[in-house]
Amino acid sequence: MAAKTWYPIFLDLTNRRVVVIGGGKVALRKARGLVEAGARVTVVAPRFDSGFDGLPIERRERPFEDRDIDQAALVFAATGDREVNRRAGEIARAAGIPANIADAPGECGFIVPSRIRRDNLQIAISTSGEDPALAAELRRKLEEWLDLMRP
Repeated sequence: MAAKTWYPIFLDLTNRRVVVIGGGKVALRKARGLVEAGARVTVVAPRFDSGFDGLPIERRERPFEDRDIDQAALVFAATGDREVNRRAGEIARAAGIPANIADAPGECGFIVPSRIRRDNLQIAISTSGEDPALAAELRRKLEEWLDLMRP
């Protein structure tokens, strides 16, 4: 089966509610990027990685409930539980909310590229979810090149 053709886009998430389901390292990485983008981030998880401490997020320290995604602009499901991620994706789709499902690219309404940010410059790299390691390697090489180009 051929890979999906994704349309690249940068979103203004300033003051928009974004829900992250999961409290581990993947969810933390998503939450940090969303906070950086100005989103109002709600994270739902029974347990949180210590990296969440001090992040300006709303924490719901409990298992995911269907109503957690109400009024969200985006949803990220990044738990270690396949069933929770699947259910979150289904609920988001039914509500017309784009969702990124960390463990199932085929269930995603959007994917997140590997990203480089230097001040106002942003470069996004994607392999349409087919080869994340290649995207990460290209990101590292571009970061090195950009660092060499700085005065």
